[in-house]
Amino acid sequence: MKVVKTISEVRESISAQKKMGKSIGLVPSMGFLHEGHGSLMDVARKESDFVVVSIFVNPTQFGENEDYSVYPRDLEKDIVFCEAHGVDLIFAPEVEEMYSNPKISVKVVEISEILCGKTRPIHFAGVCTVVSKLFNIVTPDYAYFGQKDAQQFYILQKMVKDLNFGVQLRRCPIVREKDGLAKSSRNVYLSPEERIHALSLSKAIFAAQKKVKVGMTTAPILAEMKEIIRSTPNTKIDYIEAVDLDTLKETTIIGKNTLFAMAVYVGKTRLIDNFILEEA
Repeated sequence: MKVVKTISEVRESISAQKKMGKSIGLVPSMGFLHEGHGSLMDVARKESDFVVVSIFVNPTQFGENEDYSVYPRDLEKDIVFCEAHGVDLIFAPEVEEMYSNPKISVKVVEISEILCGKTRPIHFAGVCTVVSKLFNIVTPDYAYFGQKDAQQFYILQKMVKDLNFGVQLRRCPIVREKDGLAKSSRNVYLSPEERIHALSLSKAIFAAQKKVKVGMTTAPILAEMKEIIRSTPNTKIDYIEAVDLDTLKETTIIGKNTLFAMAVYVGKTRLIDNFILEEA
């Protein structure tokens, strides 16, 4: 496994692999890797000949008062983790390598301004910009993303289609801790007490999964999810909504592709979780 920090080194490695007819799989990440990332690497390993993991805490997707400066980083540990999952190449650039003159931004309008975009207005433009750069640098055949970031996946699908990127996106299931909490690098921010309170998210998800049926109205399901969160100390709802996965538009009737998504503050930590009816 190689670890490189420059775009030219990535392109050199990828060019050599493509000359041999190898398919390229990319797992974009911000590092501080966990088994959610590991599951993406494992799928990539099965499907692609050459697996690339990018590790880059992308400043353009963080708002002014968000956690960029304190976002957890541990490259040495990440390297060991990637090696254990059969990764071939790690691309871990510095900010200057990716953004020498940051004047160009990629934004998918409208659907970037709902759900998470309501309170994180620049977030998805930052995500789309860095992912489009990674696609141009790595030129992957496949790219792997977790369902936990369901809105992000849908936005990136639109970007790939509209900008004619020659990459297939793969959406992989949410990986959870044994007690149900969705794995996230930000879980490290939680105090022991907050860690217990954070279980209200998965509790709300699991309660809703047991009751949803096609044709039902979303209102009673959403009301129960909100009540579970509100009855938990030290939590604050950012949003809990039901949307059509094909459009991200709010829906009042549950269909086969309904996404139930939430963002909740536990203390100062913002956590997200969701489920899709097709997988309920």
